[in-house]
Amino acid sequence: MSLRPGGRVAVRPLHFIWIADCSGSMRVDGKIQELNFAIREAIPEMRRVADENPHAEVLVRSVRFATGASWHVETPTPVDSFRWTDLQADGVSDLGAALRLVAAQLTVPPMPERALPPVLVLISDGQPTDDFEPALRDLLALPWGAAAVRAAIAIGEDADHEILQRFIGRGDMRPLRAHNPEALVNQIRFISTAVLQSASAPLAASGGQPAPAILIPKVAVADAAGDKPEDVW
Repeated sequence: MSLRPGGRVAVRPLHFIWIADCSGSMRVDGKIQELNFAIREAIPEMRRVADENPHAEVLVRSVRFATGASWHVETPTPVDSFRWTDLQADGVSDLGAALRLVAAQLTVPPMPERALPPVLVLISDGQPTDDFEPALRDLLALPWGAAAVRAAIAIGEDADHEILQRFIGRGDMRPLRAHNPEALVNQIRFISTAVLQSASAPLAASGGQPAPAILIPKVAVADAAGDKPEDVW
């Protein structure tokens, strides 16, 4: 479809995928409960951003990884009807298994050739326990994997920032830090809105046609959002 006077608005799918660490360490200090709360709180804001850009059809799903990985929400779900079911934490942290699941969905098909860049958000409080490097290389070798807006949130002091930075793959972006529940809510909200808005902006800015270069937000400015001296994680 083209955007023209009296014509229909061009719409492209935008796939937003949470990649959530559900290892046993996420049970400590209630981190998994706070993550569930933060994502539920962010959903209305995601709907608001989607409503502001009729060019993008925001489709949400999520992957959980612990001992192995699985789709927590497998079907790409329009954000207007997306509902969050609480994650449970147990086991180790098989990040590579999660990245392979995501990569399988970023091939064409099932991904369409014409779409907005996917948004991949990795959330972790520790280190991978499997060989994640081949899975990360395979993901980044895919056209949609390379074009994806990749962001990460490090929960607590034990999160491996180097691994999260390699996932992001950009020198001008850093993993966001969350050392307490308030910071986690702030970071989840930021990624759910500012990153989503930036990923969907190229289509609107180009008159309904995908921009040749993907605009990726510089989220490093929000790195300290919510950090306070009473950090608990």
